[in-house]
Amino acid sequence: MDLFMLLRPDRRLGLDPFADDDTLPTLVSKRLPGKRPLVRRQAKFGLVIAASLCAMLAVPTRAEDAPSTLDQTVAEIMSRGVVDRAMTYIGVPYRLGGNDPKVGFDCSGFVTYVYRNTLGLVLPRTARQLATVGVGIAREELQPGDLVFFNTRGSPNSHVGIYLGNSKFVHAPRTRTLVRIDSLDDPAYASRYDGARRILSPTLS
Repeated sequence: MDLFMLLRPDRRLGLDPFADDDTLPTLVSKRLPGKRPLVRRQAKFGLVIAASLCAMLAVPTRAEDAPSTLDQTVAEIMSRGVVDRAMTYIGVPYRLGGNDPKVGFDCSGFVTYVYRNTLGLVLPRTARQLATVGVGIAREELQPGDLVFFNTRGSPNSHVGIYLGNSKFVHAPRTRTLVRIDSLDDPAYASRYDGARRILSPTLS
């Protein structure tokens, strides 16, 4: 079925994409004249995600390219969601051990909260542990949503933030500061940069 058809109401099929529920409707198994029965399928992506997929997903030139193209597109959409949510917490106070915007964040508490509440993905709690998940990437390969690590306490990967693009990242820096945006080119961070990890990658199982 054409994905665009899911965005149009069709009472014959029992579909109402504009209902209050934020998920795509269930396709009800039903035989129409001259048509094969539809398979019951519940889609959990919201209408915005479906629309983004429609807009971003190019038709592959070869059938075997389809899975990797779709995986890459989904990863990009999910990364965009991570960045958008992270930006909403700019101004939240730093709090050692904090992992909730109501009380404040430390650096890893900020990262894990954003990923958990955006994607339901539970990540390790500390910066050092976060540096062991996903796949390592070079700085020139950075994409929005990647994690960037720094040596700020005399030990590797003792600080972490979320990359935004254009050499900018958002993070909870230290005591008596707020969640804010900084630049990888700032000498204070450039000299302490420890590398980056990609959590959302179509190559990950």
